Formats: sequence, structure tokens, C-alpha cells
Amino acid sequence: MIQRIQTIYLLLASVVSGGMIFVFNLWNNLKEKVYVLELFTRESTLLKLIPILFLLSAIVSFVTVFLFSNRKLQFVVGRIIILINLFLLGLLIYLSLTIPGEATVSEKGIGMFLPILAILLIVLANKAIKKDEDLVKSVDRLR
Repeated sequence: MIQRIQTIYLLLASVVSGGMIFVFNLWNNLKEKVYVLELFTRESTLLKLIPILFLLSAIVSFVTVFLFSNRKLQFVVGRIIILINLFLLGLLIYLSLTIPGEATVSEKGIGMFLPILAILLIVLANKAIKKDEDLVKSVDRLR
């Protein structure tokens, strides 16, 4: 069952949450580009929570791939990943509106939209998991 389409979606969500954070920045100040892993060095607890949530989303997405034998659990874990990414997106929006030193002009980076892409991929994976579950139920009814 690892060759199913939901596996591709889950792996892509894992790459988006865990791999793309090294490539895309969250925001640009006049002085510097701020990447996700640089937030561990900041003093704010909210800023330290962002990389933890990105990495948690990536790890749980990757582990969900191997839950293919239990589709119901895989579907529920997919919903939990969506909640993690929604919380992360809300946190990023809150921080983008209240970034300290906003007197200087700052640009929001494409890294702010990575949770949206991860949510989209997980929704597609959950849709494929639901489709598989419905197919199995319909075959069981015919027996």
C-alpha cells in the first residue's frame, strides 16, 4: 500500500514542512533574511515554537506514511497534522503583524506560505485515504 497516491502527498507534505524551511525565508528586514532555524537563537518563546512546529509537522507526516495498514488512524493523524499547520499558520500571521522593529520596512517571505501548502497536501492525502476506505467498505458489502 505504500505505492498509493496518498503516500506521495504525505511525503511531499513532509518535504515542504521539513525541507523547504532551509530554502525559503520567513521575512526580510533591511539588514537580514530570517530563516526558520535561526529562530532557535531568538529569546522569544513564540519564535522558538515556529521551528519546532515545522519539524513536528514534517516528522508526523513522514511517520503517517507507514500507517498504511490502519487507514482510519492514518486519516486521524492527517487531521492532527492539519491542526498543527493551522496553529503554525496562525502563529506566523500573528508574528508577521507584530514583528518587533516594524518601523523598518520588512517583506514577508515565501516561507510564510509553506504551512498552507502542507495543509493542501494533507487534505489531498486524506481525500485519497477516505476514497480507499470507501472502496474497501464497498467490497466488504459485496461479500
